Amino acid sequence: MTPPSETPTSSLASRTPGVRALTGSIWLLFAACTTVGPDYVPPETKMPTGFQTQVEDKKFTSKTETDEASQEDSATPEIPAKLVTPEMLAEWWQTLEDPLLTQLVDKAVEDNLDLKLAQSRVREERARRGIARSERFPTIDAVGGTSRQRMSEETLFRRGGEFTMYSAGFDSTWEIDLFGRIQRSVEAAAASVEARKEQLNDTLVTLVAEVALNYIEIRTFQARLEAAERNRRSQEETLQIVKDRLSAGLTTTLTLEQAKYNLESTKSEIPTLKTGIEQAKNGLSVLLGEFPGAINKELEDYKEVPVTPMDVVVGVPADLLRRRPDIRQAERELAAQTARVGIATSELYPRLTLLGSIGLESISASSFLTGPATAFQIGPQVTWNVFSAGRIRQNIEVQDEIQEQALIQYESAVLVAVKDVENALIDYAREQVRREALLKSIASAENAVNLARELYTAGLSDFLGVLEAERSLFTFQDRLAVSEGKVVSNLIRLFKALGGGWKPLMADAQPEPQS
Repeated sequence: MTPPSETPTSSLASRTPGVRALTGSIWLLFAACTTVGPDYVPPETKMPTGFQTQVEDKKFTSKTETDEASQEDSATPEIPAKLVTPEMLAEWWQTLEDPLLTQLVDKAVEDNLDLKLAQSRVREERARRGIARSERFPTIDAVGGTSRQRMSEETLFRRGGEFTMYSAGFDSTWEIDLFGRIQRSVEAAAASVEARKEQLNDTLVTLVAEVALNYIEIRTFQARLEAAERNRRSQEETLQIVKDRLSAGLTTTLTLEQAKYNLESTKSEIPTLKTGIEQAKNGLSVLLGEFPGAINKELEDYKEVPVTPMDVVVGVPADLLRRRPDIRQAERELAAQTARVGIATSELYPRLTLLGSIGLESISASSFLTGPATAFQIGPQVTWNVFSAGRIRQNIEVQDEIQEQALIQYESAVLVAVKDVENALIDYAREQVRREALLKSIASAENAVNLARELYTAGLSDFLGVLEAERSLFTFQDRLAVSEGKVVSNLIRLFKALGGGWKPLMADAQPEPQS
């Protein structure tokens, strides 16, 4: 290789007029660079000023139910409202004050496989962004080799012979981004990184909600099982009373059979409830990244469904645009696709590439590292697709339509988000009403069971009263357990609909470039 002192770049540029002219042309080209294609403008989203279902005067009402509300105020529970805060939404499960649920959520965030997959996709997209950014810089390849060659004697100069060629040096290519193809590629890649990060956040929102819902499902099945076992013991006591009365000749075999099938009917529900518990545990184990059975010990003991907070979070629909990861992802996908329209548009224009090489060439090893062996080549190359049978313009139209689809998907995500909150508010409010009614039904059913037994024991009524009262009590207790689980589950779905349950998991080592 020739020492730098023998072929300095600065002296080469000063000695060669062509190089000076080329250098000046390059700077002029840089100054004339423009970016074709549409610039991204965030969509203007019209959001309602409030939700249809609102918390007013400490009661849930909706516009379609205003007339009915005045008739049902006595049955509507008072549910105070509070404004949602980002800090509370980020860890909403803390409001349920269940340490085990908190532990399960923490483990899921650490070990869930879907979450790890989403994190890997973020890293993949970051690497793709790095590839796009690298196109802004020259590509330099080091080359070298030796070859034995023979020249034909039938050439113009008829100088045949054999010789060995030694060569080494650097080849470089550098695309000048005249019309913004590279810039649009970087914009698309950066927006895709952000979209994948929002996809990760959406996966986290779904994961936390699913862990909580599975946990509540387990506790609900356990509550139903506890009610079934309690009724089984009560009905066994009733059966014993009937047996005693039959022995004393105070009742009939028919009454005994009725007491037996009532008891067996209750016992038949127990295996189904136990199956539900085990299946829910298995589902929760998978969410935690564990094999089924890994958490059976922690959930073995019966524990009541967590108590929901007295107040429920509310907000304004515009908050969803900032909080819901699926909406944010759809917006970033739209930004990425807008940049891809620019990439397609740039194919209509010329592409300028600077080509250059510098190195050593010699047919003698002894002179290979001397000054005379130095060789270089530099110059621009322009490529321009002047005919493609409409391929380029059709591709632009394709990218335009994909951009339109991305906009529609964004608008759809906004509508779905508002619908999710509306439905969650309605479900939460109405299940509270149902739960209150079931509590009153159980109180009356318990009284009815006690009175029916007393009257039957005293011989003042037949056994059908006892049978009906016990059946009703078991039904109401089972429904109450389901309702209490639904109240908490609906609150969880409300938190999810509001975009709660996530905070950034992956910090970006490189800040996003400002467009």
